Amino acid sequence: MLTVVAPTDRDDGKVYFGAWVVLEDDDQVEVEYRLVGPDEADAKERRVSIDSPMGRALLGRTEGDEVTVVRPRGPAAFTIVGVRYQ
Repeated sequence: MLTVVAPTDRDDGKVYFGAWVVLEDDDQVEVEYRLVGPDEADAKERRVSIDSPMGRALLGRTEGDEVTVVRPRGPAAFTIVGVRYQ
């Protein structure tokens, strides 16, 4: 049996499944991603799997945290500047 759970509006600034996360890189360029399940991931739509290196780096983190993502072309550092669920 499948149970669909509606997203709730969280206000603790933490990154959980379904979050929209605004990141800022070292050049102060911002980008926004949504954390989704592996079957929903779509780079063009900026939907990132929670199982990806980016997803694993973000889960459980909080607004203001710095994260390092290990990518095939080398590590990249980001600051979490926003977290929303709507």
